Amino acid sequence: MTLTIDSAVYSQLLSQYQPRIIKTEQENEEFLGIVEELLSRKHLNPEEKTLLELLVKLIEDFEDKNYQLNCSTPRSRLIHLMEAQNVTEVALVDIFGSSENANKVLSGDLQINLQQALALGKMLHVDYSLFLDE
Repeated sequence: MTLTIDSAVYSQLLSQYQPRIIKTEQENEEFLGIVEELLSRKHLNPEEKTLLELLVKLIEDFEDKNYQLNCSTPRSRLIHLMEAQNVTEVALVDIFGSSENANKVLSGDLQINLQQALALGKMLHVDYSLFLDE
């Protein structure tokens, strides 16, 4: 399903937030704040969703270039995103089938499969590959 966006609304968002290639830690923090603000909303319109995707991509590019994420794991990324977005373990039950399985994933005793990674990516608004071992 392709999102249809209103060019005028999207142009206004671009003008308001002025996304650009992130070159400094300060710019990264600024865009992280915007992403958090967008994620805190109950419903995003298609233009806001498109802006969110763009900002997440810009942040990922900056952080891939400037931070060593090689030491992170699918589990640690999940925990970090849950904390950042105030997601509780209860919210994972539908994805993992039970609270026991969710607990096992969070404790590192159970790996995340592709179907679960896809669901986590959708729920947490990030690329699903973050939750898969490379």
